[in-house]
Amino acid sequence: MRYRVVIPARYGSTRLPGKPLMDLAGKPMIQRVAEQALMSSASGVVVATDDRRVVDALGGSGAEAMLTRNDHRSGSDRVMEVVDARGWPDDEIVVNVQGDEPLIPPVVIDQVAALIDDECDVATLGEPIVETADVFDPNVVKVVADRRGRALYFSRAPIPWHRDGFGDGPPARIGTAWRRHIGIYAYRAAALRAFVSYTPSPLEELEALEQLRLLDHGHAIAMAEAHAPVPGGVDTPADVERVLGVLRGVE
Repeated sequence: MRYRVVIPARYGSTRLPGKPLMDLAGKPMIQRVAEQALMSSASGVVVATDDRRVVDALGGSGAEAMLTRNDHRSGSDRVMEVVDARGWPDDEIVVNVQGDEPLIPPVVIDQVAALIDDECDVATLGEPIVETADVFDPNVVKVVADRRGRALYFSRAPIPWHRDGFGDGPPARIGTAWRRHIGIYAYRAAALRAFVSYTPSPLEELEALEQLRLLDHGHAIAMAEAHAPVPGGVDTPADVERVLGVLRGVE
């Protein structure tokens, strides 16, 4: 199966300015992400950024780099600029790998691309939630899917809601019904083009989750449990320390 990876990497960050260039055990974060993507089966990896410093930081990593506009609302819009600039056909499969995921396992990049089929032109992944606190944490996005593996809804709220078990607040332990949404997406280029053309939906604006725009417009989103654990991305100084701890343990 042929597919391409695009990694959107905006230089500015409210909490971590210059995040793509943050040093992670001797390498800038964007290089770490690109190297993980290059170990997948993708036919090409492009880093899409709004800053020349990010392009320069990739050096000899093997990933391509493309300067994009600095006024994009989201990483999806930045990925679409690459698709248009490269003239990729509507049926091309494009995987959006977040630019702050330096530990993303290559196997899950291949996995999400393989979920695209005749019924679903968009795909993403999830994994079990094991900590009770994460079910109730609005920064941990939850997803529920039907028995065919099609996403029903994404939320920052604790869905599904255990009617009897959650009545008195968070329990000491949870069961196996909760899934964390992993922010990796595969699209056919035509679906991505449609997505960025849609007006943000009320549900999307309420939850601050752009994938709800796709559901609101009737797109079927394929969902599967990730073949490997996916560490969270880098959004805070605590995340940096967590990633450094992993890297120091394997290098």
